[in-house]
Amino acid sequence: MRVLVTGAAGFVGAAVSQKYINLGYEVVGVDNINDYYDVNLKKARLSHLNNYKNFNFYNVDISCLDTLNSVFIKHSFEIVVHLAAQAGVRYSIDNPAAYANSNLVGHLNILECCRHNKVAHLVYASSSSVYGLNEKTPFETADSVDHPVSLYAATKKSNELMSHSYSHLYGIPTTGLRFFTVYGPWGRPDMAPFIFTKKILNGETIDINNNGDMWRDFTYIDDIVEGVVRIADVIPTRNDEWKVETGTPASSSAPYAVYNIGHGSPINLMAFISEIEDALGIEAKKNYREMQAGDVYKTYADTSDLFEATGYTPKVGVKEGVAAFVKWYKEFYNK
Repeated sequence: MRVLVTGAAGFVGAAVSQKYINLGYEVVGVDNINDYYDVNLKKARLSHLNNYKNFNFYNVDISCLDTLNSVFIKHSFEIVVHLAAQAGVRYSIDNPAAYANSNLVGHLNILECCRHNKVAHLVYASSSSVYGLNEKTPFETADSVDHPVSLYAATKKSNELMSHSYSHLYGIPTTGLRFFTVYGPWGRPDMAPFIFTKKILNGETIDINNNGDMWRDFTYIDDIVEGVVRIADVIPTRNDEWKVETGTPASSSAPYAVYNIGHGSPINLMAFISEIEDALGIEAKKNYREMQAGDVYKTYADTSDLFEATGYTPKVGVKEGVAAFVKWYKEFYNK
């Protein structure tokens, strides 16, 4: 079995690639290794993957259709796990063009390559940010997601719409996964667990948004990876009985599905910071501030649909997960 993982040098992409390698798949990874954050971290992730004979890597920008399609033609993938994207909510406020190129043009190119190369299943990363102004929790895939509060979120909702159109027009089975806050070893430097750990160790002050009154459905990387790999084996099929008036927007008459993937138990931001402090043995210097543009107050995933489809149940609690991240961070950065 041959699988393509886009964004293979990224946090989730590298972990998914490693899982498929361990399962004996032939894995091809693509990534443009851009400088949105430290490229040395991306290269370090890749260096581990490149040790395996069943892994091949291509430095490819998914917004370049011809180059991307050449990889599809060469390898004939059964499964595509599309995780490459320009990430970050706040970065999208200052750099909107980067999101159009990667998240819109890039996603369209993936769909076109899947269409013309007869891929059996496309699994792609959406985001919990699509829930936007929705205040009802837990977030369900049946909820409206028509009011995003960042361009990043808008591009992820667009990815779901684009995928549905290709599933409908060309019969391509597509599954979107709305990721909730992912953390763990090899995590992204632009995300709160990494930022807090780095600053606390350096004796710097951490900024705490909304005066600490925020909640996130923190999900450990191993749990995310297990969910991704399991759902890739659950290929959506047509359902001619489905109707817009009575069906959930997370399914369709086309071979299309959308799921939440998260822990399903939101953690208060201050409690999460406390776990980092405990793991480091250092009390943080704190600066409390107002809610920042593009932020949402609370994320909380209803993952019952994913559990029904795969048996996926998160295993790693926040104490265990934070301890593992802090241990990795101190070892990787010699702290």
